[in-house]
Amino acid sequence: MAWLWLMFSKHLQELDFEQLGKVVSEMGFEGVDLTVRNGGHIEPSEARTKLPFAAETLQKFKLCLPMITTNFVDAAEPFAEEVFAVAADCGVKFIKLGYWRYRDFGSLKQLIEVAKRSLEGIAKMAERYSVCAVVHTHSGNFLTASPFVLAELLEGFDPQFVAAYVDAGHIFVEGGLMGWQQGMEVLSGKIRVVACKDYAWLKRDGKWDAKVVPIGEGIVRWREFFSCLRKLGFDGPISVHSEYEGWTTEQVIAQTRKDLTVLKRFALVSDDSG
Repeated sequence: MAWLWLMFSKHLQELDFEQLGKVVSEMGFEGVDLTVRNGGHIEPSEARTKLPFAAETLQKFKLCLPMITTNFVDAAEPFAEEVFAVAADCGVKFIKLGYWRYRDFGSLKQLIEVAKRSLEGIAKMAERYSVCAVVHTHSGNFLTASPFVLAELLEGFDPQFVAAYVDAGHIFVEGGLMGWQQGMEVLSGKIRVVACKDYAWLKRDGKWDAKVVPIGEGIVRWREFFSCLRKLGFDGPISVHSEYEGWTTEQVIAQTRKDLTVLKRFALVSDDSG
């Protein structure tokens, strides 16, 4: 099963679209997951003019733009519908949403209800423009830290228009033994996009903290992860997240080139189709 490998543009923010296309193409990617949010490659208010230009520029380097990353969590937010409409015109199929925070014990049920109401409006908008809004699994104080909560959040929605965006690093942080695998199984039929990064648990000032590390050096069991994706019949894009804290753009590029090679090797050896 051939997967579409994308570079998440957040980590190459210093590059303009020409530079981005050249670098991403040379690294061996097939496309870009472009940030269209405040502080991203494109501000939402500028999407109407800049997103088509970005898509055209990336095409010159034989790169596709099947996905963008936004911060929208409600269809009524300023520029949300405009971004969905322009993205659809540019051939974008997947639009990553923002996050709902989880802080107080006892608030989970209420937060799920609030998020589901917001998703109802987003689902209608996604259907209107024939795109899929995807909800990202994110460890820490986020509503979707648990894939089980995400599954409940997505219950009743057509995965053609609202679906799960599973992040390997984050689901291993929250369920590193077998919780990640059970979570993927619970999300079966709902996973449309996947993110790849690796984490290691490090002790800092007496406290344990999860830090992004090069692919293959952390807690993610990549062969098992990719094997599960194959068993689920996953056929969507895979966005590579090179979230190396404090690194220069040049360092990120050099490491990402290595990461992509390692990921493709893990994906290949996980293929037991014969």
